[in-house]
Amino acid sequence: MENFKAFLKRKNIELSLKRYGVDALGAMAQGLFCSLLIGTIINTIGTQFGIPILTDPVATIGDTSYTVGGLASAMSGPAMAVAIGYALQAPPLVLFSLITAGFASNALGGAGGPLAVLFVAIVTAEVGKMISKETKIDILVTPLVTICLGIALSAWWAPALGTAAMYIGNVIMWATELQPFLMGIAVSVLVGIALTLPISSAAICAAFGLTGLAGGAAVAGCCAQMVGFAVISFKENRWGGLISQGIGTSMLQMGNIVKNPRIWIAPIVASAITGPIATCIFNLQMNGAAVSSGMGTCGLVGPIGVYSGWVADVASGAKSAITAFDWTGMILICFVLPAIITPIINILLKKIGWVKDGDMTLEQ
Repeated sequence: MENFKAFLKRKNIELSLKRYGVDALGAMAQGLFCSLLIGTIINTIGTQFGIPILTDPVATIGDTSYTVGGLASAMSGPAMAVAIGYALQAPPLVLFSLITAGFASNALGGAGGPLAVLFVAIVTAEVGKMISKETKIDILVTPLVTICLGIALSAWWAPALGTAAMYIGNVIMWATELQPFLMGIAVSVLVGIALTLPISSAAICAAFGLTGLAGGAAVAGCCAQMVGFAVISFKENRWGGLISQGIGTSMLQMGNIVKNPRIWIAPIVASAITGPIATCIFNLQMNGAAVSSGMGTCGLVGPIGVYSGWVADVASGAKSAITAFDWTGMILICFVLPAIITPIINILLKKIGWVKDGDMTLEQ
């Protein structure tokens, strides 16, 4: 056992929740952002502004034509797998071999491909690290073993994992349609909390394909956390903090939350309020890329995802037009209400002594 532990240490293999549940999951979200999400944004910009270079096919593979955005989106599997391998500090030959594993697992996982990529890429990367540089013909052995294992695991695991992920996602979305008030609160609060925790809410939403009304509730919860923390900590962090949290990430407050968990109450309560408002009053739906549901105002990806969903719905005939009511709902849910509700709750918390000035100061 001691020899095996020494081997794992030498190979930089750390069997921990942080390595797989935080580092790998967060990296997967970045891979999705740099492929599927960016591809969606490029397509939306091209369509809305009539830019031929973004709307015309630039490549045809088989019978399928791809635009610039389409090519980016098509590479989501490889991008996720390589990102995960990078987070696990895989050596170059393993990292590059994960491209094939990512493509296979995402394709075979269907709509639940991201979850399949996560599991397959983690196991494949770690086994690849084990055999890396163990032979004199490493340049042949490492990619051969890594690619073959990745494809084998994809064929074995990906269909079941993809089906399970989509089943869970569909249950959440069905429950939200059935009980928009209660589920609006639950989804908004839980996804919002995941956004601020050092895990990836975007990857979770992508893995479960969280779109529709449930996706709208997730957007509400994420925006409440980011805008909420940005506003209530403005006195301590000024404009830099407003920007870094408002369009960056509320995760910056985790150190302060550990010191005083009560500073988290106001954003959580705000998400519990804006979630059902989004689902019950404005019928706010995320019909863009599922990963956008867990991004909030980070780079304005959440609102952009909602907008791209509107555009797609109008193009398909599912929606007649984008109305003033739609815009009002999105602006209120994503920006205005969190900026109003969170400070009010925080003032009450300060009055009872649970929160004090300086509790949310970010380290410079």
